[in-house]
Amino acid sequence: MRILLACEESQTVANAFREYGHEAYSCDLIPCGGGHSEYHIQADAAQLLKIKWDMVIAHPPCTYLSNAGANRLRINGEIQQARMERAIEAKKFFMLFYNSDCPHIAIENPIPSKIHGVPPYNQIIQPYMFGDPWMKTTCLWLRGLPILMATEIVQPTGKWVETTPHGRASRPGEWERKGKRDPKDRSKTFPGIAKAMAEQWGRNGGFI
Repeated sequence: MRILLACEESQTVANAFREYGHEAYSCDLIPCGGGHSEYHIQADAAQLLKIKWDMVIAHPPCTYLSNAGANRLRINGEIQQARMERAIEAKKFFMLFYNSDCPHIAIENPIPSKIHGVPPYNQIIQPYMFGDPWMKTTCLWLRGLPILMATEIVQPTGKWVETTPHGRASRPGEWERKGKRDPKDRSKTFPGIAKAMAEQWGRNGGFI
């Protein structure tokens, strides 16, 4: 299958699908960090949706759509117009993937704030369901793909990111303790989840 991994700098999911023989390309506005630049398209994912793909797995930016982001939408009870406008643009970008005519679609994001009216997600997954011992609540919006089944449930060590109701760290999660505080690392797709996607959605040469 020809697969687009939209908004994926790390190439974690793209690499997992290529291990199963698929033609999988990552795409982002920045260079890739996964070591396979020949399979990375540095471009706007919206433009690449005009090309025919067998599957699209998207990781659109969540800064303004998530519950954590919505907690910063109001200051002293007043909606911050600039932040609301960014959220509107973020939802438009999200919906490009949601409404794509590709037959197999998966969108990965944190729990969205209800205020933005993002469509309901199909399931919630955690890294510890796939062998990585962390809690990081991730929603999946799926079309033409089955629910992702847990592969190896382990005891979670803790949260990848700790937050308060106001979206700030209450105490260091593993991401904070790592010291780098790199946003790319914060929003990473864990290897166990990437492997499960490739195994369950790309098995038998693409006959899902």
